[in-house]
Amino acid sequence: MDISNITIRKITSEGKMKAIVSVTFDHVFVVHDIKVIEGNNGFFIAMPSRKTQDGEFKDIVHPINSEFREFLSRAVLQKYREALEELELAQQQLQSDDYEETDSESE
Repeated sequence: MDISNITIRKITSEGKMKAIVSVTFDHVFVVHDIKVIEGNNGFFIAMPSRKTQDGEFKDIVHPINSEFREFLSRAVLQKYREALEELELAQQQLQSDDYEETDSESE
């Protein structure tokens, strides 16, 4: 099974949840609401889940074996890091543009 697309739908710097991701497999199956979580030992992904009647959270979908879980985790976290880099570059560009505008207005 191949990952055809990973879409970072939301990035936040607040709290432990850092992003919400959608992953498309083989151009025919998509899983929404995979979460990127910052834990004590680094980042990990949490699969979509729902709360049961007894208050526990159970995954709705999940990898069957550890090899695929690791494959999926590496791919999602790599895409998350790339999205963070792009966001950082965009913010630097905006700051640079603001500085240039302020500098040219003062002349």
